[in-house]
Amino acid sequence: MRSSIRFTAIFVATKLIAPLSALPTPQAGIDSPANIDIPTADPVGPPGATGSLRGPSSLLGFNPAIPEATSGTTDISPDDFQLPPGSTEDSDLGIFLDMSTVKNPQPIRGGNGKIPTDPGPRNYNYDKINSDLFAPPGTDSGDAPNAKWPLGLSHNRHGLQGAGWARQQNVDEMPLATAMAGVDMRLEAHAYRELHWHKANEWSLILNGSVRLSAVNEAGQTFTDDLTAGDVWFFPAGIPHSIQARDTGVEFLLVFDDGTFSEDNTFLVSELFERNPKSVLAKDIRADVSALDNIPDGQLYIFPGTPEPDDIQEQNITGPAGAIPKEQSYSYHFSQQAPYEVPGGSIKIIDTENFPIASNFAAALITIEPGAMREIHWHTKSDEWNYFLAGQARLTVFIAPQNSRTFDFQAGDVGYIPVPDAHYLENTGNETVVYLEVLQAPIYNDISVGQWLGLTPPQVVKDHLGFSDDTVSRLPKTKPFILPGNKNLLTTNFTEESL
Repeated sequence: MRSSIRFTAIFVATKLIAPLSALPTPQAGIDSPANIDIPTADPVGPPGATGSLRGPSSLLGFNPAIPEATSGTTDISPDDFQLPPGSTEDSDLGIFLDMSTVKNPQPIRGGNGKIPTDPGPRNYNYDKINSDLFAPPGTDSGDAPNAKWPLGLSHNRHGLQGAGWARQQNVDEMPLATAMAGVDMRLEAHAYRELHWHKANEWSLILNGSVRLSAVNEAGQTFTDDLTAGDVWFFPAGIPHSIQARDTGVEFLLVFDDGTFSEDNTFLVSELFERNPKSVLAKDIRADVSALDNIPDGQLYIFPGTPEPDDIQEQNITGPAGAIPKEQSYSYHFSQQAPYEVPGGSIKIIDTENFPIASNFAAALITIEPGAMREIHWHTKSDEWNYFLAGQARLTVFIAPQNSRTFDFQAGDVGYIPVPDAHYLENTGNETVVYLEVLQAPIYNDISVGQWLGLTPPQVVKDHLGFSDDTVSRLPKTKPFILPGNKNLLTTNFTEESL
């Protein structure tokens, strides 16, 4: 009897518990792994696949069963790397470290070579050409935005039928560059950058080859000119223009006064005609709609053209308003301007004094001989946009109150320095540096640190910087722009090279 009662009780209890165990489990939070669909949880792999995509939970946290790595080292043996000259000098001297030819360069500066090495993974080529970021001078301090962009890392958009290409830099590549953006464009012989206009002002320096330009302004006045390497043009925002390479082909640099500018957002004549009703277009050009049968399907962008006549007068079209007055010309033959030469290099300036139409563009084309440097300076009215045409150099930007960073530049790089951050540019190679400074200002301007101190009462300078009378006497009272230097970049005494 008792056995029967006990069996009945167990049976009833079991029947009561079963429904409870079948109830849904409490729901985890919406972001809980329990609610995440994992399509790769149990994959059906290809033939030969082995193993698991994920490890077991036993790998979470501390587990005494997991072996501890107690042998080996991450140090690089001195036999496996080389130090460039100057590496063991006082880091505050900031001597340029030429890592271009050393074996397995390491981030060592000062400290008798005892600074930790870098076992990798790493890109050795980047480390070699950016030695001042890899092994920075001891005077670099704090944080600073990136001030360098190699155009070689920009996407290259190709034109039609191999007619050319263009690559650009704007705030997408270098967020610091808010006031200006740049484009490097190439056109094959007789190719066009199709008829277009921009929302931003366009300033250009021709790098190679030659080009024919044409434009029409609001008054119906026309402009046509042939330009060659070293010349400059400027088209105000909204002015429609065409660019056609001469039989040499052409490559040119474009600078726009808007850091968000994109070459892909240009107003194109092909798109203008494709995005308007054909009946409206026919009415506008006073033609039958059949005249529009051959308009392009899609952008022409950069495309092959027919050879332009050698005689520019054949394309010099003028209406009742005539040609644009010479003083408002959109071109300036900068290649014919003689440079201002100083010990260590040269400088050519173009601004509204000699190119009036470019109302808020001022630029300097500067050469710096090996060992020389563009003096420490800053600009008072504008950020500075740089482009390097030849050679290699380094630049330290000083940002108030106590931040600084040093960057290395090579041909094809863009640099950017906000106003009024102080900076210099030192030639760190064996060939002449050629680079362009572009400002958003009507007149080129800068403050020379040497001249500033040279024109400040000596007692004031000595009280602030602890200079001797001899040092104060060496400070220039005129603006040197460029300072000569020894090709041996280990040199630290320049008293024999005083101005």
